Amino acid sequence: MTRVKRGYVARKRRKNIFTLTSGFRGTHSKLFRTANQQGIRALASSHRDRGEKKRNLRRLWIIRLNAAARDNEISYNKLIQYLYQNQIFLNRKILAQIAILDKLALSTIVREIYNKKNK
Repeated sequence: MTRVKRGYVARKRRKNIFTLTSGFRGTHSKLFRTANQQGIRALASSHRDRGEKKRNLRRLWIIRLNAAARDNEISYNKLIQYLYQNQIFLNRKILAQIAILDKLALSTIVREIYNKKNK
């Protein structure tokens, strides 16, 4: 069987892997086989964690809203319920930002929707 010299094709493939793993520590960025394995693992983790990031942020917004709502003597559950009943369609991200940056505005919103509910 004749010898096949892969030349620049193999070098290009290895170079792409080493570029991906350039910031990794030790052998994980120096030796091709381990770099390849860690590169595959890193891509799988980043793919998984992009979805997890969305879940974690929503959870954070809900925690912040709950704390802000309780400062205004209402539960998070009732806050969301009253917002929907009054057709105020602010999402949790925006409400959490309002709760952090402008507490007076959030308390005004809570007061308004609570007064409309009790009328």
